[in-house]
This record gives sequence, structure tokens and C-alpha cells, in this order.
Amino acid sequence: MSINWIMLVIGGLFETGFAVSLGKAQQASGKPLALWLSAFAVCVAISMYLLFKAMGGERPIPVGTAYAVWGAIGAFGTVIAGILLFDEPVTFWRLFFLTSLVMSVVGLQMVSSS
Repeated sequence: MSINWIMLVIGGLFETGFAVSLGKAQQASGKPLALWLSAFAVCVAISMYLLFKAMGGERPIPVGTAYAVWGAIGAFGTVIAGILLFDEPVTFWRLFFLTSLVMSVVGLQMVSSS
């Protein structure tokens, strides 16, 4: 796995961070609200920067693949965080489609490497 893929995965995790920060901000007020919104801003900046870097350099990831994988990592992480932190439901269909999302990301990574 190249450094670009590592940056893309980390960027996707920071995308999860900014989505979770927004969810927590919805539940907060006062100083905690300001802290969650600050965390959101930091996570957005880092996530976007890492997405940008993953699409450049020696072995750039094509923009369509990079964006799809980045978004899928963020979506996967956000669904898991929603289940763990926000008591969102765990249903067969949510897990089924989450699994298909992961399989699609793996497939994109495999065909982008060739």
C-alpha cells in the first residue's frame, strides 16, 4: 500500500471525526458546543488536506477513486460511530449495505492498483 493510500485512509478517518463532531455539537451548548465545532473545523481541514495529498505525488490516486474511497471510509466510520456513540439501530440491512460498501472500496483499491 502506497503512502497515498495511507493518507487517504487517514483522511477518511478524519471525515468520520468531522461528522461525529457535528453530531456531538447538536447535543451540546455553551463551551462544549464551541469545542465540538472547533474539532469539526480541525477534522475538516485535515481530512481535505489528506484527500488533496492522496490525489497527487509520485503515485496519485485518480480523483474519482480517491473521492469514492474517502467518502466510503467516512461513511463507514460514521455509521459505526453512530451505533456506538448515538445509540443508532443495528439492523440486518444496515450491516448488509455497510458490508457491501466495504467490499466496493476494496474493489476500487484493487482495480486502481493495476
